[in-house]
Amino acid sequence: MTPRQPLSALRALRAPRATRSNALHAGAWWLWALGLATAASRTTNPLLLALIIAVTAYVVAARRTDAPWARGYGAFLKIALAVLVIRLVFAVFLGSPIPGTTVLFTLPEVPLPDWAQGVRIGGRVTAEGLVFALRDGLKLATMLVCVGAANALASPARLLKSLPAALYEAGMAVVVAMTFAPHLIADVRRLRAARRLRGRDDRGIRAVLRIGLPVLEGALERSVALAASMDARGYGRTARVPPAVRRTTAALTLGGLLGVCAGTYGLLAAQGAALGLPVLLLGLAAALGGLWLGGRRAVRSRYRPDRWGARAWLVSASGAAVGAAVVWAASRLPEALDPPPVPLTAPELPLWPAAAVLAGLLPAFVAPVPAPRTETDAGSVSRTGQTPPAKETTRA
Repeated sequence: MTPRQPLSALRALRAPRATRSNALHAGAWWLWALGLATAASRTTNPLLLALIIAVTAYVVAARRTDAPWARGYGAFLKIALAVLVIRLVFAVFLGSPIPGTTVLFTLPEVPLPDWAQGVRIGGRVTAEGLVFALRDGLKLATMLVCVGAANALASPARLLKSLPAALYEAGMAVVVAMTFAPHLIADVRRLRAARRLRGRDDRGIRAVLRIGLPVLEGALERSVALAASMDARGYGRTARVPPAVRRTTAALTLGGLLGVCAGTYGLLAAQGAALGLPVLLLGLAAALGGLWLGGRRAVRSRYRPDRWGARAWLVSASGAAVGAAVVWAASRLPEALDPPPVPLTAPELPLWPAAAVLAGLLPAFVAPVPAPRTETDAGSVSRTGQTPPAKETTRA
């Protein structure tokens, strides 16, 4: 091997600049995030959960674009923090199922009738109960952060292109709903900046009322333009299929989705894992068959479909590896991944499950680097495949 060969191999592994042709498939980001969310669902160790959040934050900071929908990761962090606070408030005022001996304080207890046994309002608040609530809320918050990372990294428009034809109409509705709020936030920021440049106050009730009208006008104009473009592209047209095919499609899709739900529950539950995997595979096969048959009703073309390349395989495999490793560790090291709240002990970081979680950092090094958007990209599709927002009114 010559000295130039290792250098060429390193250049081949280096993440390239993202373009329309090599942008990472949106489904790979969702598979990566779902793998991390699966890992978060199998542990209550706060150190592992904090490590998962740190992994998602690093990948998002390294690979998200400057599109409006890519700024949703911070919103999901705030929602996760709100969920954690609400869980702690419920534990304080409604009690906790975990008995504890370390009493922090005592609240006035509201007497309840006999039929409400097991429920109490107020009473003793123990440190063990708060620790249990904190770990339980942190697990749900981490799962929300993983979903927020997928929303910040996967382009909704590119994900819509990759959906099966049977799910195109439902996917279009989801994409429109997901992109509506980021555009409103961008409009509010732009209008507030315009008011500050004109020497006007951008805070207070009067400023909100003056900003609200241009924002509403921009939203209505965007909705009308979207409806016109969808109608011009023949949105909603369907082909005629025999009634037997429609009934078979509905049966396969419904039965397959029920099988997927039952199989997933069997895998995540403490018992029933032996039957969970076969039921999940059968449900997936039936659902895919129903989607394939349902796609015969959709009459649409697909322009330059996204390719699932080697980097998409690496990104999705890293998330799947993290989820599989933590699920396996939950059965081998139950006390390390689900430490008991009684007695109170400091959590310990299990080494090899933590090393498996660090494998989720792989997308930060192999995914294409998002290209910076320039002023010339306005009104056209950028090099990363994202559509810049339409020109909005800045009336203040």
